[in-house]
Order: sequence, then C-alpha cells, then structure tokens
Amino acid sequence: MDATEKQYVLNTLAGDSWRLFRIMGEFVQGFEELADVKKAVTIFGSARFTPEDENFQKAEALAANLANCGFTVITGGGPGVMEAANKGAYEAKGRSVGISIDLPFETGPNPYQTDVLMMRYFFVRKVMLLKYSTAVVVFPGGFGTLDEFFEAITLIQTKKIEPVPIYLVDKSYWQGLIDWVKDTLLARGAISESNLQLFKVVDDIDCIPDEIDEYYKSEKHGGFAVPTLDDDE
Repeated sequence: MDATEKQYVLNTLAGDSWRLFRIMGEFVQGFEELADVKKAVTIFGSARFTPEDENFQKAEALAANLANCGFTVITGGGPGVMEAANKGAYEAKGRSVGISIDLPFETGPNPYQTDVLMMRYFFVRKVMLLKYSTAVVVFPGGFGTLDEFFEAITLIQTKKIEPVPIYLVDKSYWQGLIDWVKDTLLARGAISESNLQLFKVVDDIDCIPDEIDEYYKSEKHGGFAVPTLDDDE
C-alpha cells in the first residue's frame, strides 16, 4: 500500500468514526425525548396522499379516535398519511409525535406535532418509530411503507421485539400482496402459516382502538388470533 492509498484508508476510517458518533447522537436524542411515551400507536402510509384522498381522511379520523382513547400517535412526521395522522391527534388535543427524515424532496415536518424529532438515518428512525409503539397501523403506501411493514413483522417473527397488533388498512389495496405472500412465500416454505397471524387486514378502522386495548388487557401477547384477509370473506 503506497502513501496515497494509506491516506485514503485513514480518511475513510476517520469519516466512519465520526459518522458513528452522529448515529449514537440520534439514538440518544430519540431515547431521551420519547422515554415517557407509555401507550402509543405508530401509523405508516404514503407521503403522497392529499387531504382529498380517502386514506388521508381515514388516517386523520383514526388518529383522532386513538387520541381520544388516550393513545399517543407516532408518525414519520412528513406529508400525506403522516400529516393526516398527526393532524387528527393534534386537533383532538392528544400527543402527536413526528419522527422526520431529512430528505431533499420533502418540505420538512408537518405542522401538527407536539413532539418533533429530526433524523438523518432511516434505520435510526425506524427503531424510534417501533420502539415505543403498542400497535402499528399501516395505510396504503409505496416502497417506504412496505419497508416499515416488513421491518415490523420481521422483528416480531424473529422475536427481536414483543408481538404488537399490526393492521393493514384497505383490503382491496393489500389483496395482491397477501395473495403473493400466501401463494408464493407460504407455498414455497419461505414462511410458516403462523406468520400470517402477525397482522390483520381491515377496512373498518373504528374497531382498532378497542381491539388494541382488549389485546393488552387479555395478556395474550402472541400475535393476532383473528382471521386474515381470505378468512373474512
């Protein structure tokens, strides 16, 4: 290794070391600011939906209902479904947490938040979005929403976190994904049939707050013992 190559390696190592401190700092900030969250629901969904979209309106209504039932609402802090959920909780006088990510094409945190956290790293943000949640609700969304959904069920499947209720909202939207999970993943042995009980697909959001409460009161924290999509029909 010549002097130029050695200097390149040293510069790379130094940059990675400082990056580690930034990552640690984000974790410390998140742990400190959210430590008092006791009963919370994280809501995921597309950043692209406008207030005229049905999913925006349903997320806002659900968040208001959750806030009225004493739940903190946590989102990714951006526009679309995230803004709708924060707005519903905020206007219901509940705690409305936004954990935003620094992206070049987003305008920053939405204005409906009692707690605002800014993150640089997606993986730190995902830890914070799930660590303090007693349930997860996933509205229709794109790649980011799919990533968050699969992260949550993977952590439960591998027993890295305690099971929590996970809802997919809008059966028609998720039908193709559920069919593929069953017809390909399950059929080929890539998952077990019990993994299909890690989440519930719903159209009716009004039942969600009461179901979450009942889930924890029953102390049956082993995943949903309820029908999935095809069994409802």
